[in-house]
Amino acid sequence: MDILYIVISLVLGLLLGVLGFLFLVYLNNKRIQESRIEANLIIENALKKETQILIESKEKALNIVSKSEKELNTRKFDLEKSERLINEKEIKIQNTTQSLEVKKNNITDIETKIKNKEQILDDITSQKVLELEKITKLSLEDAKNLLIEEAEIQSKEEIQKRYLNYENEIKIESNDIARKVIADSIQRLASEVVSERSVSSISLPDEDMKGRLIGREGRNIRAIEAATGVDVLIDDTPGMVVVSSFDPIRREVARISIERLIKDGRVQPSKIEEIVDRCKSELEENIIKSGQSAALEVGVSGLPNEIIKTIGELKYRYSYGENVLQHSIETGWLASLIASEIGADPYKAKAGGFLHDIGKALTHKIQGPHAEIGADLCRKYGIENDICDMIAEHHNDNHSSVEGFIVSSADAISAARPGARHNTLENYIKRLSEIENIANNYEGVEKSYAIQAGRELRVFVNPEIVDDSKAQSLSREIVSELEKNLTYPGQIKVMVIRELRSIEIAN
Repeated sequence: MDILYIVISLVLGLLLGVLGFLFLVYLNNKRIQESRIEANLIIENALKKETQILIESKEKALNIVSKSEKELNTRKFDLEKSERLINEKEIKIQNTTQSLEVKKNNITDIETKIKNKEQILDDITSQKVLELEKITKLSLEDAKNLLIEEAEIQSKEEIQKRYLNYENEIKIESNDIARKVIADSIQRLASEVVSERSVSSISLPDEDMKGRLIGREGRNIRAIEAATGVDVLIDDTPGMVVVSSFDPIRREVARISIERLIKDGRVQPSKIEEIVDRCKSELEENIIKSGQSAALEVGVSGLPNEIIKTIGELKYRYSYGENVLQHSIETGWLASLIASEIGADPYKAKAGGFLHDIGKALTHKIQGPHAEIGADLCRKYGIENDICDMIAEHHNDNHSSVEGFIVSSADAISAARPGARHNTLENYIKRLSEIENIANNYEGVEKSYAIQAGRELRVFVNPEIVDDSKAQSLSREIVSELEKNLTYPGQIKVMVIRELRSIEIAN
């Protein structure tokens, strides 16, 4: 039985295997058939697309050929048209060339005729010139020179007349404008008149205080003089202490110190040194504040600290009773106003006017004119050269810039205002007399006059004793003598006048 089952199983397995194989063959054939059908469809589609592409390509090619033929025909037409135009232009050029040749020949003929006529005219002119030379007895060159000389004379006379007329008109107009500018500037500034004076005397409350200031064997007064560097005079004026010093800062320190010692009542060398040191510190701070306030008031910025400090020292410097710091502020404003009116640089003029007298703060320390001292100081601390030149030239007649002239004018206007400076009549007359006496002491001087408040000296000499060369040397000698023997503000202009008169009487 077991063998039968095995055989039956094998037969069944074999049948199933055959059936499976046949089924697989069937499936494979079916797939192959479907693939062939799909391939045929793809081929048919490809053939259709190929046919369509060929048709489209042919159409595009036909279009391109059509367009090319049209463009070719258009270009051919344009070329033919251009050729016609060129041919026409060539014909015109040929005609023009022929016409020009004809004209050229005509011009050549005319030039030949003109040359012949010019030759005839030259011959006639030469003949006439010879006849004129015989008649006038002048050559052609002499006649030309004579005409040129007459023309030059007439031209010079006409130019001189016009120059004088223009000069007079300009003088009249410039004077009117100058008066208006100065008047407007002074009116716009309208500052108060400065009438302060340097205080060099202190009142004593009683004689006891006078003794305490002197001290035992004069030790207190010597301590004050040693600490402040001034001369203290007590016995010369009753009830007063007089402080004398060329240095205004030292004099101010001494004045404040003595006033505080009198108020405190304790006068001894140690106390004197303490108060003097305190006063020096306070005064130095006050000087810097005064310089800063003045620069701020005028509107000049960026000044170095040393310049600010020196400007502040001018608060204690006076010239003919006028406070130099207030004068500097006023000159700066006046210079700025004048510069604005005439179209110059207002800031440079303002700075030059504000700093023009800065050298007066150092005249007790440095020898020389205050204008040069001030200019050197400003150059040292980097102030602009133009401003330094204004400071150096503010007492000169010649100026390197318009602003320099403005600063000089503003300085004179500020000092010349009524009440700005004051001096006693006795001192004023004495100073003028001293100036005149120095000139009168020289041989050949007949008379001399100090004018313009002592700023100019006119010396009249005998022409028989003093010749021209000696007059020049005499002016230099008088200037040297004035600088050596007199102290005066600003400058003195010396003018030596030599006049020769010849008088005859007809009977």
